[in-house]
Amino acid sequence: MEIIRHSEWAGTKLTLHLVSQILGKIKLGLAPQEPQWAHVTLPLTVSGFSTGPLWSGETLFDIDVDVAASAITVQVKTATTVIPLTDGTSIKSYYDAMVDALHASGITVTINPKSQEMRDIWWLDRDETPLAYDTSTALKGVRLFQYAAREQAVFLAPLRCRKVKPALFWGTFDVSSLIVYGKSEPFPEDKVIEKAAFDEHMIEFGFWLGDESVDVPTFFILPYPFQYTDLGSERLQPVDAYYDSKMSECFLSIEHVSRADDIQAFFRTSFDLLSDQLGWEGRAHYFLPLDMPAQPKQEPTDESL
Repeated sequence: MEIIRHSEWAGTKLTLHLVSQILGKIKLGLAPQEPQWAHVTLPLTVSGFSTGPLWSGETLFDIDVDVAASAITVQVKTATTVIPLTDGTSIKSYYDAMVDALHASGITVTINPKSQEMRDIWWLDRDETPLAYDTSTALKGVRLFQYAAREQAVFLAPLRCRKVKPALFWGTFDVSSLIVYGKSEPFPEDKVIEKAAFDEHMIEFGFWLGDESVDVPTFFILPYPFQYTDLGSERLQPVDAYYDSKMSECFLSIEHVSRADDIQAFFRTSFDLLSDQLGWEGRAHYFLPLDMPAQPKQEPTDESL
């Protein structure tokens, strides 16, 4: 798997993050609500990400971001609008084009145009700052998201427990999935996002593309309730994985992934460490083999490493 550092595509990554906020906020306004905000995540596609199918009354539509084709496609029933992703276009232009395409088909959705969970505040409906876009680096970033989603799915799919499948969380722009234990644990502060995201015991498996302070993409695993205590890293695999008590997270930089099974080992050892700490019972049931015919084992090709 080819690694792209934050510093190598920061401008294009910002553009995709802002575009994902528009898709996410539209989905937030229309999708039936689910615990842990699972209804607002954006599924990954072969060449980008999408709202997935959404209903506005009796009208079905979706919005798809295709980074390979450098295009945003708004499809309402049989009507299709293509919005080019181009270098120098503002987020206001993308916002206006998407909203106008929906309005032309009779779809009205009200969103809060203020960016969410980003370091800097952007107004999606009015900021005219020219944004960067480069197709080749955008594709590299999406390929990393796809790689992380596949690894998360391999780990979570067979588990006999409640879970949220891998998808793009557009607020923080990471690909994450959850195992939810189902024990009530209300968030202690009156914060809208956190109150719904953290109201039950859970463990989040995530992948983040980095920022100005952490240049290299990184896998992370986060427990809730948060555990700001020294758990030690001796149980974690591979050897470069570690637990940070100040952040209440386990980390593995993608630069330290050298073997095909390193990520799966990181997921399992982190889950064992954190679920032990949280006192989860009945976990052995999660890992009972499925009573299904075995699938042929899919070995990674050279291109996917």
